[in-house]
Amino acid sequence: MHAAALRCRIRPMRQEDIRQVLDIERRSFPSMWPQTVYQRELKNKMARYLVAYEEAPEGDTAAPPERDGLGRVVRRLFGGPSAGEPRERLLGLVGLWLMMGEAHIVTIAVHPEYRRQGIGEVLLVAAIEAAMEAAQDEVTLEYRISSAPARALYEKYGFRQVGVRARYYSDTQEDAVLMTTPPLRASTYRRLLAERIAEQRARWGEGYPLEGGIRALEGP
Repeated sequence: MHAAALRCRIRPMRQEDIRQVLDIERRSFPSMWPQTVYQRELKNKMARYLVAYEEAPEGDTAAPPERDGLGRVVRRLFGGPSAGEPRERLLGLVGLWLMMGEAHIVTIAVHPEYRRQGIGEVLLVAAIEAAMEAAQDEVTLEYRISSAPARALYEKYGFRQVGVRARYYSDTQEDAVLMTTPPLRASTYRRLLAERIAEQRARWGEGYPLEGGIRALEGP
């Protein structure tokens, strides 16, 4: 499926998204799930969570079928639309914490059925936008040292390695590579970001999820 055909959009995460978000996390990080207590995180003023979504066709329940009892349990705990109700299908999510001028990306994941279509890249740009709008100085993150695709994406957006946390991931004892952006206010970084957004817009065409660009780039 071409990216533009997804009709993907980005918005802040809401309470009714928790069920689908937990499903994406479970599928993306099976050895680490559950990872986040979203009921609490959505009330955290120093956190920002965004989701990529598309409107589900009428009559489509959006979320994958509940093959076991887990989905039903999560729905009872956190609520959400009833089965059969039209709603939005979540494609991915990104979350960041704002900490003394540093916006740290704590999670970024795309539903397995929608990967390799540019959604993760759009979510990364949305997170950078959120950091800029919150007047943060830089964006930081960590990734598994074995994930070459993750490193390539982050380097594309100006992230550079600043350290390594040995045996950081408890499931595999794998190292975590720490990365950070240049200062977000730097003109060179803003030019890089503008170029990357232009490339994204060209690939997505009229369906570009962040149409209008990053508002923070319009500042001084």
